[in-house]
Amino acid sequence: MEPTSVKEIDLKPIAGKMYMNFNREWREEFIYFLLIDRFHDEKSRKPNTSGTERSNGIQTPDNAFYGGKIKGITQNLDYIAGLGCTAIWVSPVFENNPGAYHGYNINNYLNIDPNFGTKNDLIELVDKAHNYIKDGKPFPMRIILDVVINHSGDNWEYDGGGKDYNNDNRFNFGYWRRNDRPIPTELRNPDYYHCKGNMNNYDSYPENQHGDMCGLKDYSNDDDSEGNTLLDILIKAHCYWIKETDIDGFRVDAVKHMGELACSKFSSTIREYAYSLGKKGFFLFGELATPNDDAVNRYVGQNTSRLDGNKTVFFGLDSILDFRLAEGIYGDTHNSPLRNVIKGFSGPETLFNRYEAQRQRALNRGEIGKYLVTFVDNHDSFWQSSGRISCGAPDEQVIASIGYLLCSLGTACIYYGTEQGFSGSGGDNNIREAMFDKNKSTINLLNTNCRIYSEISKIANVMRAKEALRFGRMYFREISGDGIHFGLPFGYTYTLAFSRVLYGSEVLVAYNVSDTSRNDYIVVDSTIHQANRNMTFLYGGTGNINVNEAPNGTLSVRLDLKPRQFVILE
Repeated sequence: MEPTSVKEIDLKPIAGKMYMNFNREWREEFIYFLLIDRFHDEKSRKPNTSGTERSNGIQTPDNAFYGGKIKGITQNLDYIAGLGCTAIWVSPVFENNPGAYHGYNINNYLNIDPNFGTKNDLIELVDKAHNYIKDGKPFPMRIILDVVINHSGDNWEYDGGGKDYNNDNRFNFGYWRRNDRPIPTELRNPDYYHCKGNMNNYDSYPENQHGDMCGLKDYSNDDDSEGNTLLDILIKAHCYWIKETDIDGFRVDAVKHMGELACSKFSSTIREYAYSLGKKGFFLFGELATPNDDAVNRYVGQNTSRLDGNKTVFFGLDSILDFRLAEGIYGDTHNSPLRNVIKGFSGPETLFNRYEAQRQRALNRGEIGKYLVTFVDNHDSFWQSSGRISCGAPDEQVIASIGYLLCSLGTACIYYGTEQGFSGSGGDNNIREAMFDKNKSTINLLNTNCRIYSEISKIANVMRAKEALRFGRMYFREISGDGIHFGLPFGYTYTLAFSRVLYGSEVLVAYNVSDTSRNDYIVVDSTIHQANRNMTFLYGGTGNINVNEAPNGTLSVRLDLKPRQFVILE
C-alpha cells in the first residue's frame, strides 16, 4: 500500500541503495519533453521506417486519456537516445482527476496515476535510463519529473458554486468533491487554499498569485503559519519520490503564480534533500511563462524579491524555460520569437537583443548558459498561436531550429514529435498528438529514418563531441558579401552566424535564413585562426574551407550555402 499521509513517509535512504550522481553539467544535456499519455503505450509496436518523410501525428479525443504508459517510455529508450537526447522530462505522473491526461489536475501526490502505470514502472524507467548502453558504451540518461506545487487539482467546490477573482476577496469553502481526496490527507484543510476564485489576469499581482487557474485550486503558500505548513507537506511528498525512484530533477510548473519565497524554499529544501542522498546535481527548472527577464531575478538563485527577513537565504530555481527566446515580446518586432527568425519572418536583431539582455545580467548569472532551458515549441497553445514549429515549415527550418538550440547557449529541449515533423495547430489538444494509433496494434510513428530525426541526431552528436558547443562563450558574427566590408546581418535574407569559443578553440555555426543560395564571408576569431589555414565541416558540408584575410586584418571564411542550409565548422 502506498502512503496516504506524510506521517507515513520515511525519508531515510533506502538501505544499500547507491543513488545516481551525474558528472555531466546540466547545460550539456539535450532534453526530450514528452506527454506520457501521447508518447507510447506498452504494446510492442514497430515504426514504419521505409521512408524519410515526416508524420502528421495521431489526433486524439479532447480531454481524454489515450493510453500512453510509463512502460512505453522505458521500452523506447533506444529511440530517445538515438536522437541524441540525454535527459527525459516526463509530464506529471501523479494521480489525476478524470480526463486530465496531461497530469496537471492532481488529487493524489503519493501515487502514480493508474492510467500511466505503477510506482515500480517509474522505478524501472529511472533504472533503465541511468544504466542505458549506447553503441556498447555507458550512456546514462536523466529523468526529470514535471511537478505542480502552485495549485492542487479541482478537488473541491466553493460555497454556492464557481467564483471569479474579485479584488482579492476570499470566498467561502464549499465541499470536497471526493471524501478520500486529496492525498496526502493533510491537504484536506481549507486554510491551505487562497479561495479567491478563477483569475482572469495572469500577469497582475496579487491576482496572478492568489487566483485559481481554470478551476485548479490555488495553494495559499504565503509566508505565514498555514503557508509554511502547506509547503512542508508538499516538500515531503516530493522528497518521497526522489528517495523511492532516484529521479534527477523537477520541472516546476506555473512558478509565475507562486510566491517567490515559497518557490525558493521549496527549491532549497528539495536540493538539500537530494544532496543528503548523494545526488549533487539535482536540477530544478521552472515554467516562468513570461518574456520579462526582470521576473527571472525573483526566482533564480538567491535573488528573491520577498526575503525571509534576516533569517535564512533560500536559493531558488537553478534555471528557467527561456520564454523570452521562444515567445519573444508581444508586439515588439525587435524581440520576436526564435521561430520567426528561423522562418525568415523577423530580422536577426531579435536574437542579438535577447543575448544582450542576458549579458547585462552576467554578473549575477555567472555563466549564463547554465540558467536557460531553451525551446521552440511545447504542449501549451496559449503562447504559440501558429502551432508547432513544424506547422508551415519545411524540414530544413525545423532542423535549423533544433540545431540552433543545440549549438547556442543553454540546455536544449525538444518537444516530442518535433523530430518527426508533427505540425499540429489550434488548441492544446491539437498540438499534443499521439505517436501511436491505439486502433492499430502494430505501428507507431517512431521513425528513426525520418530526415528531421536523423539530422537532429547528427547535430546532437557534434554538440556532444565538441566542448565549445557546451561550455564556450557565444558571439554573433558579422558577415560580408565582398570579404572586405563586414557588419551584422539585417533584413530577412541573410546568413545568421555565431561562434562558440572555448580557450583556444572556435566552433562556427551558420544558417542561410533565405530561400535562395548565399555566398557570404563570415568573421572568425583572429586569435585562434591564421590566414590561409583551413576550417573543417563538422556538419552540413564536407571537407575544408580556407581562412581569408581582409586588408584590415579581419579573418573570415566564405560559405556557399544552399537555401536554408545549416552548417557547423571548426
